[in-house]
Amino acid sequence: MLLAILLSALAMTVIVGVRYLLVSGAFAAATRWRYPGLYGGLDPQIRREVLWSLASAAIYGVPAGVLAWGWQNRGWTRVYSDVHAYPIWWLPVSVLVYLLAHDTWFYWTHRWMHWPRPFRLAHAVHHASRPPTAWAAMAFHPIEALSGAVAIPLLVLLIPIHVGALGFVLAVMTVMGVTNHMGWEIFPRFMWAGPLGGWLITASHHQRHHEQYGCNYGLYFRHWDRLCGTDRGIGDFARSHERARARAAHRGGGNAGRGDAGDARRRGADRAA
Repeated sequence: MLLAILLSALAMTVIVGVRYLLVSGAFAAATRWRYPGLYGGLDPQIRREVLWSLASAAIYGVPAGVLAWGWQNRGWTRVYSDVHAYPIWWLPVSVLVYLLAHDTWFYWTHRWMHWPRPFRLAHAVHHASRPPTAWAAMAFHPIEALSGAVAIPLLVLLIPIHVGALGFVLAVMTVMGVTNHMGWEIFPRFMWAGPLGGWLITASHHQRHHEQYGCNYGLYFRHWDRLCGTDRGIGDFARSHERARARAAHRGGGNAGRGDAGDARRRGADRAA
């Protein structure tokens, strides 16, 4: 039994890692196609983001693998495969419940991570990516990765959800985690501006968090930020795009972006202090 659990944890770790590489890689490729110079000079930063993210994949994968084994062999979770086990209306409602619950967990743990001591200890790793790229979605210190890795496992132990609906929740979590960090807005305007954009989080909202730090803590929805007075609206990408042009100019002068990468690390350390 122990060997089977270990193999399940290992398999899930590989799945989470490969999913990260495929999704982040796809959106990074889209970025290089849409804005060819945006990630120019950031190769050292991207390598660091990938290494931290693959470490996080193990932290996310192990509890998921253990619960996957328990679901199949011991019925530990509330995940069900028979679509008629609960009313059909529960399928979309369960997705919304999971997203709202996960967003709540993320908002408050993320806000705690911005207290001075947790920030210096853990969250500074994520904010050292300036500007963040599509590869930064899981670039977390192990403490932060652990705080995020328990959310969905706790929910599947408590709240019924169809396996297909759970897959949809995980897909939304993955796509939003990547697109919120890639440095430009991929979604249509109605999703980030206007009435709907007033409640949904996309890259335009999260970009301001990475610029100003003490605001815009949510993951999917803006209601906690608005209720708690931490919503500072949507930002734009002019500054990061201007920095990309400056890096390109420096590379043209033979600097190869090394000074900019060093400045980014120093700025992250200064903001964490």
